[in-house]
Amino acid sequence: FFHSYAGICSALKLTVPSHTVHGIEGQPLHLTVDYNFNATASEIQIIWLFEGPQSNPKYLLGSVNQTVVPDLEFQHKFTLIPPNASLMIHPLHISDEGNYIVKVNVRGNGTIAASQKIQVAVDVPVTKPIVHTEPSSGVVEYVGNITLKCTVGKGTRVVYQWMKNGKPLHAGPNYTFS
Repeated sequence: FFHSYAGICSALKLTVPSHTVHGIEGQPLHLTVDYNFNATASEIQIIWLFEGPQSNPKYLLGSVNQTVVPDLEFQHKFTLIPPNASLMIHPLHISDEGNYIVKVNVRGNGTIAASQKIQVAVDVPVTKPIVHTEPSSGVVEYVGNITLKCTVGKGTRVVYQWMKNGKPLHAGPNYTFS
């Protein structure tokens, strides 16, 4: 779904897919940005900035009339293919999480500008869960308790759900969860 958000001036409109985009660590991420305007243009400038959680905005790359000027520090990480204003991040790392700001300037009789902010959340795939049993020797029916511990090596936004015979287990006299 694409939602349109008007820029600073009604003569220039930027369209972004969403103000929050999820990507997967290690995979490329395409931030789709389209723009249109109802004026005659002699120059079109596109600028991309990155704002991390604890940092000032950093210049990533820009273009003027389809000539791309990357920041040398990030030239192999980010790609812009004018006249489209979309940004390709390859590959995506957890440190790429934050706000990406795109600004488009169009010079004709005057200069019109619009900008959008897209928040990127990086998801780390969840590794296969490992279940440990304590005591490892098992228990005797009606005599002792058994503890099952489930862990994953890595992953973001992990949610645990215990099931028995395909149905969710809930806390009660026979089961406790922590």
